[in-house]
Amino acid sequence: MSPIIVETRDLRKTYYGRINVPVLHGIDLRVAAGEFVAIMGQSGSGKSTLLNILGALDRPTGGTVRIAGVDIGTLDDDSLAELRSDTIGFVFQAHYLLDEFTCLENALMPIMIRRGSVTRTERDRVVGLLRRVGLGGQLHQTPDTMSGGQNQRCAIVRALANAPRLVLSDEPTGNLDSHSSREVFALMREMNRETGVAFIMVTHDDRLAREADRILLIQDGRLHELDREEREPAAASSFRATTAPSSRPSFACPPLTTER
Repeated sequence: MSPIIVETRDLRKTYYGRINVPVLHGIDLRVAAGEFVAIMGQSGSGKSTLLNILGALDRPTGGTVRIAGVDIGTLDDDSLAELRSDTIGFVFQAHYLLDEFTCLENALMPIMIRRGSVTRTERDRVVGLLRRVGLGGQLHQTPDTMSGGQNQRCAIVRALANAPRLVLSDEPTGNLDSHSSREVFALMREMNRETGVAFIMVTHDDRLAREADRILLIQDGRLHELDREEREPAAASSFRATTAPSSRPSFACPPLTTER
């Protein structure tokens, strides 16, 4: 049986202010190594809040969250930063590559942040991944000279640079055309199968979601796993929903500098 990488129990989140806004209501979730899980739901349903917490970027109001067996509620800020660096990779809707650095340098950035230097073995591994995703000819190009699809492929490799056990992706194909979207998703799925890294992907694209191992639908802060009969109609319904923008915090890019 594959080890459990993500486990939440009765996870709750409320944003406090002049008006208290409860967002998550008792989320129970288990994701095993090697799984590819899609999360769908309308804007404001709590998807990004959930990813923030699973990525150790925010703390829950109640309940427990375990990432690779570690209860993140017991960690201080420095330990949370270490957990993010060692265990979690991030892929965002925007690639967040730095134009001052080459494709290869961007992909190596998590290793540089983690330790301050890159070994030959680590460099060779990342170069191999970049070639694997079709970027062997762009190693020394900067992001502003590459296409959107190429930049997102580089971002996927960056997420895998530290050999994480979990990759969280928030609308990773949201800024791409349909062809590039399919290409990027296929690469994520291949990396998932080849490396055994667990992927949790938030998406509004029902066609991509149906290719995940599981689809989780979040509605009004509650999580529901779709069975085989529910997957197609419910995913399509979520995809077609017209929603208003949410004022809640978005799944933000973590800082590029981290004190260790």
